[in-house]
Amino acid sequence: MTEPTLSRESPILDVDLPAFEKGDAPSRRAIVDGTMRSLATGFVYVRHDLSEDLLDDAYGRLADFFALPQERKDRYTVDGANGQTGYTGLLVETAAVSDVPDWKEMLNWSAPVPVGHPLRRRFPHRYGDPTLPDDDLPGTTEVLMEFHRVTLDLQRRVLRILAVGLGVDEGFFDTMLRDGAALTRALHYPSMDLAPGDEHVWAAEHGDINLITALPRATASGLQVKTDDGWIAATPPDGHVIVNTGIMLDHLTNGLIPPGIHRVVSDAPGERHSVVQFCHPTPWTMLAPLPSCVTPENPLRYSTISASDRLEQVIWEINMVEAGRRGDD
Repeated sequence: MTEPTLSRESPILDVDLPAFEKGDAPSRRAIVDGTMRSLATGFVYVRHDLSEDLLDDAYGRLADFFALPQERKDRYTVDGANGQTGYTGLLVETAAVSDVPDWKEMLNWSAPVPVGHPLRRRFPHRYGDPTLPDDDLPGTTEVLMEFHRVTLDLQRRVLRILAVGLGVDEGFFDTMLRDGAALTRALHYPSMDLAPGDEHVWAAEHGDINLITALPRATASGLQVKTDDGWIAATPPDGHVIVNTGIMLDHLTNGLIPPGIHRVVSDAPGERHSVVQFCHPTPWTMLAPLPSCVTPENPLRYSTISASDRLEQVIWEINMVEAGRRGDD
């Protein structure tokens, strides 16, 4: 078993997911304790068992997509999708604390539900068929949908560690994720080599909206985590996925687990590719602080709100809707 470890340089621990699932009670308790301590930063490194061949295939295809001519990529833009499916170009998404759009382009996809499902009727831009580049890269949909499936299952397993740490049933989050609106996002950060200066912000400081986010791999450094002592680089050991917490988990835990605040900077020559998956609950989930997280020392902070309403608030704040807060003025 890999015990949770802490480097002198970083307060982010690495923990062993398979050991949690197969270990004895003391081993499981140590992994739960290490995870909860690490999440004071909003981040933890989790040893995974994802297929390296699948990761290689998915990341290779996505790099090929972003290398296509702009007019080919633009064919996969979906009007009115608000960044929830298809392609989004450079300088569109804007961090909630910033007025400067991010230097990144994205391809987004999620798993559809059957035609006639109430979620598809109510949230068509989140539950429709994915818009992926098979016309240019045949077979890509099959690979990326498998990537989506296994990464979501990994996040469900990680949430079981958190459930134990929060004093609720280990399967507490399972029902919340049934037909959830998990979104997978491939990101391409272009080279900033010709820009003046030594360090440039690709994506400004922000927290994710969802429960947790998984980042299995990136092709270059650049992800930084905000801590009480300043910004630190996120540098997981090999074979580990970076997991960070989001605003919805902060809400459910009454602030006990804060959202992981992070940014992406160009700190070395060249471009950067990464793929993240945002683990969302089903949109009709009511987000209310867990009773185990409300104490005299930590009184009730948040009222109840639906997951869909909280998401819409943030989508507007980050300028992913037409006539968003940044506008065109």
